[in-house]
Amino acid sequence: MSKPIVAVVGRPNVGKSTFFNKVIGRRISIVEDTPGVTRDRIYAETEWNGVEFAMIDTGGIEPDSTDIILSQMREQADIAMDTADVILFLVDGKDGLTSADREVANMLRRRGRNVILVVNKVDNPWLPDDFYDFYELGLGEPIPISAANMLNFGDLLDEIVNSFPREKYEEEEDAISIAVIGKPNVGKSSLINELIGEKRVIVSPIAGTTRDSIDTPFEKDGQRYMLIDTAGIRRKNRISENIEKYSIIRALAAIERSDVALLMIDASEGITEQDKKIAGLAHEAGKGIIVVVNKWDLVVKETNTMRDFRRRIDAEFPFMSYAPSVFISVKDHQRIDNVINLAKAVAENRALRVPTGQLNALITDATMMKQPPSDKGRRLKIYYCSQVGVKPPLFSFKINSRKLMHFSYARYLENKIREGFGFEGTSIKFVFREKGEKED
Repeated sequence: MSKPIVAVVGRPNVGKSTFFNKVIGRRISIVEDTPGVTRDRIYAETEWNGVEFAMIDTGGIEPDSTDIILSQMREQADIAMDTADVILFLVDGKDGLTSADREVANMLRRRGRNVILVVNKVDNPWLPDDFYDFYELGLGEPIPISAANMLNFGDLLDEIVNSFPREKYEEEEDAISIAVIGKPNVGKSSLINELIGEKRVIVSPIAGTTRDSIDTPFEKDGQRYMLIDTAGIRRKNRISENIEKYSIIRALAAIERSDVALLMIDASEGITEQDKKIAGLAHEAGKGIIVVVNKWDLVVKETNTMRDFRRRIDAEFPFMSYAPSVFISVKDHQRIDNVINLAKAVAENRALRVPTGQLNALITDATMMKQPPSDKGRRLKIYYCSQVGVKPPLFSFKINSRKLMHFSYARYLENKIREGFGFEGTSIKFVFREKGEKED
């Protein structure tokens, strides 16, 4: 089941990132050096009183003038409204109410979104005199907090959790959710229209035509699916440097709600840095991934053209070598059926459970074929392995020393598990526990 999404919106320097990091419980900027995996972490998962949710920080805009601040805040609020179940509108209790705050509040109020107004930088138990000015925004009772001191965090988190639309996440288990992600104008909406056999999603050659994330249910061969079309991005003068970030925020929300992500790539453009960032998001979220190379009809074919493109995919996405690729032309209806059949197979692999006996037999054979690493005369020992989770598959290893488990040997074990049991299209996760260490 997917998690509710909370978006944090507000003008620069109101403390959005500080609040985000405190809620998540750790500083999360630049946390992984794996090539191709996004390093600008604006998304994380957390929980409060047993309720899990995802949080998106829409911060990071760079103000050049008052006009630019307003235009970027409008774009920021638009994205939050498109993607989030709950919007946290952060304002600055020290600065007081500003015209930019009023501008965004008007947008949020007109769209009728679920908004919680949060007044940050209230560092003392007593409220400043101008605190009550924020009632003018018409967004309900403001909640005073201090992100720096975590003052009133419990009350705010209670309010967030109580605001989630529970019924939205009580979806039937047999529907496979598929997010169609990628840069603007790679053919996402066109692919959905071809899959469902009707023009239900607006298609235009202008990048950014799709404004909202659109859910499209359909059924094929008795299997129910939910297709999630990732919203495009409006291009605005003087904020082009933020377009990539905005499209990634939208992709994040779609990915979170999916079982399988179709990463669409424009064959005529090749693989771009933005493609790699979006792919990294799906990989880190543990979703099933299929690389869909569209507009294959525009590529001049020579001997081994498809093979060479697949090799480029492997080289550019080394962190998700498990992901299959399919080459299509939506325009010519080429290999379209392959996409949905492959998505179904990947969803099944993501939910696959391996019998413990067979798993340990495979691990025993693997350690006999390639001896575990050692250090200073002490060798790694694997006592036991079991699968403790699915979606994505999660394996727990009981070992003698976590320090002896080199990443290259973990990769070797992953490859052996894939050889033995498949798992095409899905990442698999490992957790290593030392002997005597309690399970979480």
